[in-house]
Amino acid sequence: MSQRDRIRGHFAASIETQQSAATQLVEPISRAGQVILDALLNGRKTMSCGNGRAAASAQHFSANMLNRFERDRPALPAIALNADTAALTAIARDFDHSQVFAKQIRALGQSGDVLLAINTGGPSGNIGAAIEAAHDRDCLVIALTGEADEALAGLLAERDVEIRAPSRSTARCHEIHLLAIHCLCDLIDAQLLGE
Repeated sequence: MSQRDRIRGHFAASIETQQSAATQLVEPISRAGQVILDALLNGRKTMSCGNGRAAASAQHFSANMLNRFERDRPALPAIALNADTAALTAIARDFDHSQVFAKQIRALGQSGDVLLAINTGGPSGNIGAAIEAAHDRDCLVIALTGEADEALAGLLAERDVEIRAPSRSTARCHEIHLLAIHCLCDLIDAQLLGE
């Protein structure tokens, strides 16, 4: 396979996954946008977390909320739990890596807050523990997952929202998660600022 064919293959796979997502994820993304909007209107915040590339997505969401998405507006309360390296490493050293997000949620989470938990598949004990801690603090959970996330999906409560990328590929899941984050930010801005 030539380099050009390999590149075309990546574009084709991404387009195919996005077309599947466009039919499957409109409703959950819409519900998730409403969950975040309701929390904001009630003076609550969104906490986000993920590992590796998903951590970057969590920070991307938080930056869009705190600063702006595509239009100027007042800052909206959001915290990327994976951004504080001192807290992460202290918790991992003194307790366990599985508690790096959960311990922060137990300290910072309030009833009515939202946790945006991002995982592309495979075991992520710290994301599962974060979801459990969010439920303990009466927070709603929005989970960005992939097709390989059965265990994580099993932790969600009835009122939570799962946005499951229709792929087992980590790269395709990240692409769908980023698009879903942009959709969420746009929905929030449209509701707060109008069209």
